[in-house]
Amino acid sequence: MKENTKIEDKSFRGLNLQLKQWGSEDPLQDVVRKALQKPRIFKDRRVMRSDYIPGNLPHRSEHIRRLGEILSPSLRLSRASNVFIYGKTGTGKTAVVKYVFNRFREAAELEGLPLQFTYINCRIAGTEYRVLAELCESIGVKVPFTGLSKAEVFNRFRSSLREKNTILITCLDEIDILVKNYGDNLLYELTRVNESFDTGGLNIVGVSNDLHFKELLDPRVLSSLSEEELVFHPYTAPELVDILMERATIAFYPGTVPEEVVKLCAALAAQEHGDARRAIDLLRVAAEIAERSGAHIVEEKHVRLAQNMIERGRIFEALSTLPLHSKLVLTTLYLLARNDIHNLTSGPLYETYREICSLLGIEPLSDRRVSTLISELDMLGVLKSEVVSLGRYGRTRRITIMTPLDEVQQVIESDELLKSLLNYKPIVKDKYSL
Repeated sequence: MKENTKIEDKSFRGLNLQLKQWGSEDPLQDVVRKALQKPRIFKDRRVMRSDYIPGNLPHRSEHIRRLGEILSPSLRLSRASNVFIYGKTGTGKTAVVKYVFNRFREAAELEGLPLQFTYINCRIAGTEYRVLAELCESIGVKVPFTGLSKAEVFNRFRSSLREKNTILITCLDEIDILVKNYGDNLLYELTRVNESFDTGGLNIVGVSNDLHFKELLDPRVLSSLSEEELVFHPYTAPELVDILMERATIAFYPGTVPEEVVKLCAALAAQEHGDARRAIDLLRVAAEIAERSGAHIVEEKHVRLAQNMIERGRIFEALSTLPLHSKLVLTTLYLLARNDIHNLTSGPLYETYREICSLLGIEPLSDRRVSTLISELDMLGVLKSEVVSLGRYGRTRRITIMTPLDEVQQVIESDELLKSLLNYKPIVKDKYSL
């Protein structure tokens, strides 16, 4: 297919004149000109966005059916069980929940049922207050952005839910972020809302990427939240190929994305624990790189370039969204490594962490809790933690930061609280090295 490479349509005459006035040396002239050309590769970009919910979810039919069965009593105006969904990032958890919510919402509207659905991302909401505010807004109760106590907002939500006599099914996505930052008190209150209701009420669908999240919950909360459970296993490489091929058919012009490119994206994502979101992002960015370079076909070299770009972006996102004390542990490691203090053991690391907390006026966590945070950072690949023997002095953990220091520095600089520590030099003692 011959593509139009010049802006010659009459509707662009004014722009052509403007581009000439900018002059050939203007850095944006070529950018604007290319942006207004007909896309060579993309036919529908929205299909490759992470928030796009397709009409078909390959290899998740069983999960859709199971979640539908759990929530089905709500269509008879009976409260369904709360359900807890967990699995690694990019395994289709959010897509399945939104798919089921959309189908149930359509059925409820057709039948005129007092049934409502709302989706809240706890990472985006950020605080318990905002989660409660979004719950209120989902049933038509307006609350100010700030100014009320959490107890007052919760009471308004509960009272309004009772008055409206409706069933609200809410998805609390990335619920682990809320609990890690604020504890499980709000979750406990929400799971107890229905105790004073004869009809109507609240159903919770909790979603977490952290497979160990349940260990943070009080047994009373866990028993109420996890009345039903769904586990999402990572996609295999062939399953990722099916997902990508289905989207590529809609998103790209025929012949622009060869099958071998799709298979490469799927294989690379399968190495990252079967993350469909990573596979889709990889293919999208590769296509964008190809299109910006003027290519008509996406090639392997575009995928490799996209992989490098995404990797740096993912590291920053993962580190910048860590809970506060995980960031403090990471900052401690950064400051010590920057001062050529390596091969740390857990004891000296904890002492420096306490020192930094004191500087910021923050209450430090216990030694055991910090040890858990170190294990979590080890699982993320941010650092390496290994048990070593000190002979007659026993055993300890040796901790080494694995993330490039310049990338950690970017994360610290982006945090208003932590960036003041960049010039701090921790007290160095011989005991810091093995």
